[in-house]
Amino acid sequence: MDVLFLFLIALGLSLAMIAAWAVQRRTGASGWIDTIWSFAVGIGGIVAIVIADGTQERRLAAFLLVAVWSIRLGSHIGSRTKGGGEDPRYAKLVEEWGGDASKRLFLFLQIKALAGFILVLAIYLAAFSTASFPHSLDLIAVVIGLLAIAGEALSDRQLARFRKKPEAKTEVCEEGLWRYSRHPNYFFEWLYWCSWPLLALTGPSPFAWAALLAPALMYWLLVHASGIPPLEEHMLRSRGEKFRALQRRVNAFFPGPRKEEA
Repeated sequence: MDVLFLFLIALGLSLAMIAAWAVQRRTGASGWIDTIWSFAVGIGGIVAIVIADGTQERRLAAFLLVAVWSIRLGSHIGSRTKGGGEDPRYAKLVEEWGGDASKRLFLFLQIKALAGFILVLAIYLAAFSTASFPHSLDLIAVVIGLLAIAGEALSDRQLARFRKKPEAKTEVCEEGLWRYSRHPNYFFEWLYWCSWPLLALTGPSPFAWAALLAPALMYWLLVHASGIPPLEEHMLRSRGEKFRALQRRVNAFFPGPRKEEA
């Protein structure tokens, strides 16, 4: 295991989040944080693939999965931010932190860099596997990864289309995938990271199990920490009873049948 190179990747992610902090402080647009993070994790993942000892075919498949994910997500968030869209989660944090906002945001983004490194480690462990490619688990992993990227892109597109409508300022989105999950984009983001343990576990490495940390971490972040809770708090403030009604009839995370309101 290339410990030195992994340390350099971790350092690079930390520096990227320092740059994201500086950009947010200068522009006031917090959307650039996740734009930079998405590209930084993608670059870190590609470097991890390059230094891994896995077969060429496995590393190529891993490269394609990382590159498509990073470019798609980073471009989407960057385009949304450039268009003037602000991320209410970060805006609320900065408001709550008050005079300590600059320092606390800096520390928060270093934690985000650590989370990014855990994801990159899963990519490295998948590319590190010397098992022949494609194993049956590999094929399942690639299909899951590609479906997750497509599903997240589709849900983002559906939400963007809804936001262009005049009623979007007062209504909630229930179009397409948003009829079956209140956060389908988050679900597909988590599903994407489920593909990496499958790629890693095909190999003989005793460290392969550590790749399971990626989907576990992403689930906790999205469902219990920086994803759904602050975003739904914002939606309750801005949409009130309309969003409460949505909560009663649509699952928060996993897509499922709509419920009848009592």
